[in-house]
Amino acid sequence: MTVNLNCGLIGLPMVGKTTIFNLLTGANAETSNFLTGKAETNIKAAMLADRRIDFLSGMYKPRKTTHALIQFSDVPGLVQGSSQGQGVGNQFLNSIRNVDMLAHIVRSFTNEDVPHVSGGIDPLRDIDTINVELLLADMEIIEKRIERIKSGKKVKKENLIEIEVLEKNLDALENEISIGRLDLNEQEKSVLKNYSFLTEKPMLLVINTDEQQFKLKHYPGKDEIKAYADKRGIPCLEICGRIEMEISQLPDEDREIFMADLGIIESGIDRLARAAYDFLGLISFFTVGEDEVKAWTIQKGTHAKQAAGKIHSDIERGFIRAEVVKYRDLESLGSMAKVKEKGLSRLEGKEYIVEDGDIINFRFNV
Repeated sequence: MTVNLNCGLIGLPMVGKTTIFNLLTGANAETSNFLTGKAETNIKAAMLADRRIDFLSGMYKPRKTTHALIQFSDVPGLVQGSSQGQGVGNQFLNSIRNVDMLAHIVRSFTNEDVPHVSGGIDPLRDIDTINVELLLADMEIIEKRIERIKSGKKVKKENLIEIEVLEKNLDALENEISIGRLDLNEQEKSVLKNYSFLTEKPMLLVINTDEQQFKLKHYPGKDEIKAYADKRGIPCLEICGRIEMEISQLPDEDREIFMADLGIIESGIDRLARAAYDFLGLISFFTVGEDEVKAWTIQKGTHAKQAAGKIHSDIERGFIRAEVVKYRDLESLGSMAKVKEKGLSRLEGKEYIVEDGDIINFRFNV
């Protein structure tokens, strides 16, 4: 199993974070861990829903179908003061320092049976609370590193450069500016590359609404959150965890009817997985055959020879040509024979930039 994207789910307790994790991954993780003082991180991979690979699988009827995978890590809920040891502290944040991005689950839903840890619903306040904890967690790492360098017997030239860069980042964090928003040059980025700062990571906002808010397409503080997200270039999704739960429990034939009645084209869980994938500039190309239909994940802008290396290093090393068919052409014409008959199958060289949805057969010789 190859996981191409790791996404960390963060948020306050009782915001529906673990429920969303369970829906994404099919896990059955306990949803009230913060009440018991546990600090384990739930980790599991989720399949990226893609109707294209479902179509290809239906056409080729392979022995195996492999979707792209996303790994989600669900950390216990943070509370204000976690960085100073409040609640169960923030020690478990280290378990998501190596994720590719963060999804902040924010509560807007009202439910008297599920009290809000801060006493009332205020999504923007909650966003600020979590952001401060992430800032403080990164500040702690920087302060400890600077102290360690300065207390050493000998401070080398590269240590002085590192201190200068760290102090620049510390100054930003103290002014509530995340590291990801700093304009750093290549040398500065190189100094920071092994730190995996939380505030450096791309972030999605996921607003967990109640059913009424979802139907009205409005929730408390929506305009303020939109302005906040737009200013920072942060994608913002709205999901109703309760509706998603109902969708997940329905048979396939009833699911489409239920979603149509609510005006939902794609489930929120699928939208979240897709948004994470797209936000990091990832695309899929496909290989097809009777043995397996498979989605391969690459960065946008990847050349054909590099893409071949995703399958096997020998294919990249012995690359000759890539036989490329566009998914839309195959879906439209209904068979590979008709695609070739229309002259829509092309041979591309190693510099060809692979596009999302390309169906590729690599020719190679080793």
